[in-house]
Amino acid sequence: MKRFLSVFGLLAVSAFAAQAADIVDTAVSAGSFKTLVAAVKAAGLVETLKSPGPFTVFAPTDEAFAKLPAGTVEGLLKDPEKLKKILTYHVVAGKVMAADVVKLKSAKTVEGENVKITVAGSKVMVNQANVVKTDIACDNGVIHVIDTVIMPKK
Repeated sequence: MKRFLSVFGLLAVSAFAAQAADIVDTAVSAGSFKTLVAAVKAAGLVETLKSPGPFTVFAPTDEAFAKLPAGTVEGLLKDPEKLKKILTYHVVAGKVMAADVVKLKSAKTVEGENVKITVAGSKVMVNQANVVKTDIACDNGVIHVIDTVIMPKK
C-alpha cells in the first residue's frame, strides 16, 4: 500500500509539474504566438521572461504581427535593441489580472512608458489594441492576448 501511495504521489507531482509553465513556455504551447516567441528570442528576452517575475504580458498574436506593414517584423528581428524596446512596452512588472486591469487608466511598462487602458462595457483596450483573451496564468505571471502590436511613443 505504501508503494502505491508513493507512486501515486510521484504521478501527482509529475502531473502538476507538467501543467506549470512560465510565460515563454506558455506562449510556445499556445501555438498562436510564434512571431512573438521568435521576437523574444531575437531580443534576448527569453531568460528575463523565464525568471520569477511576476510579469503581465500583453501578448500580440501572430495575426497582430501580420497587420504590421510588410517587412516590419523582418526589420525588427535584425534590430535587437529596437525590438527589445517594443517588446518590453508589452510587459508590466507584477501580476495584473483582468479584474485589476479594468480598475486602471494606465500601467507603467518595463520599457518605461505608460500604456493607456480603456474599458467600455466588456471591451478592454491597451492603447489601440483590443484585449481578446485574459488571465492566461503562468508560473511567473499572466498573459492577456491582444490583437494589435502596440508601439512606444519614443
